[in-house]
Amino acid sequence: MSRLTSENNSLVTYFNPKSQISEGYRKLRTNIQFSSIDNTIHKIMVASAESGEGKTTTISNLAVTYAQEGKKVLLIDADLRNPSLHRVFSVPNHVGLSSVLSNQYAVEEVLRDSYIDNLQLFTSGPIPPNPSEMIGSNRMKSLMEKLENQYDVIMFDTPPVLTVTDALIVSSLCDGVLLVVNAGKVKKELVKKTKAHLEHVNARILGVILNNLKASAGSVSYGEI
Repeated sequence: MSRLTSENNSLVTYFNPKSQISEGYRKLRTNIQFSSIDNTIHKIMVASAESGEGKTTTISNLAVTYAQEGKKVLLIDADLRNPSLHRVFSVPNHVGLSSVLSNQYAVEEVLRDSYIDNLQLFTSGPIPPNPSEMIGSNRMKSLMEKLENQYDVIMFDTPPVLTVTDALIVSSLCDGVLLVVNAGKVKKELVKKTKAHLEHVNARILGVILNNLKASAGSVSYGEI
């Protein structure tokens, strides 16, 4: 288990790579890599029970650590309801995943290079009227099959599990799920319910990341459920 002291909503792994939290994210990356001996963890999703628990911060910093290791990484904003990756990386979001799934653009036209070597972004695009249908479409499956041959690691940011079905649909496309929990906010019953929902769709939960532990303000801890 690794413990980190973090600054909320920042790419600390890029701007302060020698910090304690950056080392913690690298340990998290290593834990994921060693969590499966026979099968490579190629596609990773973050999940949470509610909004505001730190999913986007977690997946963004984790993606940076993979890119820093030399892996070719694609970070996808699969939250077509309240997207935020474009704000984290300061890129436009007028086109993105929804634009490709609605046949308005080709995927090559919307992928964006970030200011971090080896890391590309696939922002959400405009918020559509039917997010769940788009995420669960055959076009989405075909798109992921195409992309997985082009990247070493693909990572997904998603909406909260207990709010909509989108995250559960995305989990079926992934090799593993990281469950992010705000220890100072979310109730234990909601965490158990989220875990049950993920297990019901046969999602492989790699571990849980606890934010805001009382033992250390602003800390994050990772371990198995």
